[in-house]
Amino acid sequence: MKAFLHRLLPLLFALTLPFASAAQTAPGASAPAHPQVLLRTSMGDITLELYPDKAPKSVANFLQYVRSGFYNGTVFHRVIPGYLVQGGLYTRELQPKRTRSPVPNEADNGLSNLRGTVAVARGSDPNSGTAQFFINLVDNRRLDYAGNQSSLTWGYAVFGRVVKGMDVVDKIAALPTRGLGPFVNDVPDPLVVIESASVVGETAPAPASSVAAAPTTPKTAAPAARARHP
Repeated sequence: MKAFLHRLLPLLFALTLPFASAAQTAPGASAPAHPQVLLRTSMGDITLELYPDKAPKSVANFLQYVRSGFYNGTVFHRVIPGYLVQGGLYTRELQPKRTRSPVPNEADNGLSNLRGTVAVARGSDPNSGTAQFFINLVDNRRLDYAGNQSSLTWGYAVFGRVVKGMDVVDKIAALPTRGLGPFVNDVPDPLVVIESASVVGETAPAPASSVAAAPTTPKTAAPAARARHP
């Protein structure tokens, strides 16, 4: 009997190891190296993978907006086929929401504005990016960092890419466009709404209907509200 127990105990111990390991790692599991954000839009879901190792400030800024529910109920207001799809600031009424302070431009991070990548939209000031982002429809290498001599050479900071739902992005890009509200052109018809934005694996923020309306951005901040046309 003692010999049998002697052989059985190591086996039982080995069988419990996977469960012990899972119990130790699950509660305090560290954040993924490349967090993902799910955008549920009126035309389908888009999943973004972010690169905090390459663009830490841009990613932290974007995640802050996501977790606060800022993007819920905003629209993709600018669509240019063969170029980009842009959104992240305007409501269904095409009113801008109040944003946080701009983030430093991290375009000099080695990431290129290739098809499917996500970058920070900005105004003429290289460091004026806030909540807006755009998705590249093609390889837009001319938007990459080329030097800090001027706004033209600074480029646009890539901080993630579409890993699921690029077909949805292409459908948005194929919509007819028009002038509407403060925009003379490039507004998709119909408007494409970001119904919710959430970090995959985290509790989703409150729906747009329960988020208090934010005051509009002051006119003095208007240049930062739209990305400069390269």
